[in-house]
Amino acid sequence: MSEFPIDLCEDAEINGARLNIRIRTRSLAYPVLFFIHGGPGVTDRHLVLESCAGLYGCCTLVCWDQRGCGKSFTPESLEERFDIDTFVEDARQAVEYVCRRLGKQKVYVVGHSWGSILGVLLAQRHPERVAAYIGMGQFCEGVENERLSYEFVLAEAERLGDRRALRRLRAIGAPVEGRYRSERDMRVQRDYLTRYGGGCWKKREGIYKSIVLPLIKTPEYRLAELPGMVRGALHSQEQLVDAVVALDFFRDVPELSVPVIMTEGVHDQNTPASIARRWFYALRAPEKRWIWFEDSAHSPLHEEPEKWCREVRKALNI
Repeated sequence: MSEFPIDLCEDAEINGARLNIRIRTRSLAYPVLFFIHGGPGVTDRHLVLESCAGLYGCCTLVCWDQRGCGKSFTPESLEERFDIDTFVEDARQAVEYVCRRLGKQKVYVVGHSWGSILGVLLAQRHPERVAAYIGMGQFCEGVENERLSYEFVLAEAERLGDRRALRRLRAIGAPVEGRYRSERDMRVQRDYLTRYGGGCWKKREGIYKSIVLPLIKTPEYRLAELPGMVRGALHSQEQLVDAVVALDFFRDVPELSVPVIMTEGVHDQNTPASIARRWFYALRAPEKRWIWFEDSAHSPLHEEPEKWCREVRKALNI
């Protein structure tokens, strides 16, 4: 008998698109954790399914590849105009699909990075299906996010005497109103961010080793799918970056009507935890819990998986 009696990878018609959903569980009686990945456009179900070993005895795990990326990528999606509202509606319909499929009234929503934007807005607009919101690498305010993230890599380059990095970072310059001059410039900053521990605290690798190589190695995706995944990710980022930078949850999300649990890495400089902490303390919610991860940066689930699973079980009382 399979370790997972229900282990599905299936397409669903959601909001006018064919989107792929991954479901894995040992029992339909378990509560559902619905993961919303980051990016935009960077799928991570292969990492989620591996890191969540400590939850297989109590949870059903659901991963959704968003519109235009991962297994949901189609060549036609490269012609679409993306906006945040469409992705929030996609999330709502995906949750509705999962609830019907698994016989649930609500799910626990886990939002990571870009996915934390969708998770917060989903919880704000459609709380009837959200049992609680769990944030990780929480994004809150675009302009300040990019300012602090750039200042971090510049200061680290100076501290380490990394002259090549200093030349490159000064050449691209600080973001203006949250925007770099090009996507390439932003990728330069993000690459140094990862190398300096602001993205991953212990494994300080560049974008290729930290994101692309795991996709090549995982059985969750076929090698033939990778070119489309890269094209989809680049398209998603190009389409959505301006809207992301314009976000301000201090202004637009002062209150949520569902419990909020924040699982934040102390060293996160991708979405600086200092911003998330200020928003969390200002936020009105029926129940709030903040959980620090001292050996993590942007992705505590993957950097401290045992602790993350243990703390989430405790917080949700499951």
